[in-house]
Amino acid sequence: MQTHHLKPVPLYRQAAATPGPAATWPVDDVLALFELPFTDLIHQAQQAHRANFPTGEIELATLLSIKTGGCEEDCAYCPQAARYDTGVEASKLLDLDTVLQAAKEARNNGATRFCMGAAWRSPKDRDMEKVEHMVRSVKALGLETCATLGMLEAHQAQRLKDAGLDYYNHNLDTAPDFYNSVISTRDYQDRLDTLGRVREAGLKICCGGIVGMGETRVQRAGLIAQLANLNPYPESVPINHLVQVAGTPLYGREPLDPLEFVRTIAVARITMPKARVRLSAGRRELGDVVQAMCFLAGANSIFYGDKLLTTDNPEAEDDRALLKKLGLQMAGQS
Repeated sequence: MQTHHLKPVPLYRQAAATPGPAATWPVDDVLALFELPFTDLIHQAQQAHRANFPTGEIELATLLSIKTGGCEEDCAYCPQAARYDTGVEASKLLDLDTVLQAAKEARNNGATRFCMGAAWRSPKDRDMEKVEHMVRSVKALGLETCATLGMLEAHQAQRLKDAGLDYYNHNLDTAPDFYNSVISTRDYQDRLDTLGRVREAGLKICCGGIVGMGETRVQRAGLIAQLANLNPYPESVPINHLVQVAGTPLYGREPLDPLEFVRTIAVARITMPKARVRLSAGRRELGDVVQAMCFLAGANSIFYGDKLLTTDNPEAEDDRALLKKLGLQMAGQS
């Protein structure tokens, strides 16, 4: 059995005053957090959470697929890849009225952030004008705006910034040494380059990954280390629990232990203390009890209502009922 020589980690690590690397996080240090006794890990995560989010409110974000299916990439988890037979039909970019109606419904249901996702490897310049119009129109509703459109060139990131976009989502997905097991159509550096262009344009970053794809705990630690060592680390960190979709290469994988998912949330909270750590894809499968443990571990954002790209997300009423049961307040509401 392989062993890892781990450095001792203090029970509480001082948070940075603003998002950014107060100290680098070597993979061994992150792994040491994962391997703490569960109660010690949750205690440390709670300290970091309460120090940075004293009210404990939960941010509600809604994600709409504005262009579904037909993607040329080969991400092994994704039902939108054109090469996999998953029953997802390719569609054209939604019209503005449809997007605005969805945004209004999200706002009326309590969401404060609206994310627009398109199944592109990267947007074509001819598509940018339509997306920019969507951003301006959604922003005018009083919502924070986020987009996930694939890889960006510098001028595209700047155009989105000029249109008023608040956040750009571009996930690292997994650790560098596991990445090629999941994706071959783009390199890890391609993702880092897009994040750099987004930062250069002055946009905030939403960046996380997927767990349960067959990676080891060391590789989960590697993902968190990559995120935590970005300079600065992302303002939003979505942690996705793999949703296994028939027809994708990852269908049939051994499911991740739910407590390991909770540990991942806690480690993300400790290493990125001021970020919004978001429960994203796969939380329907986790159930209420595990979600409650994730909130205890420092999650303070959820994708809410509607559909999370092509996987069902719990209905808004169910989400509100869970938050009420836990006594948790939604962000932006008194």
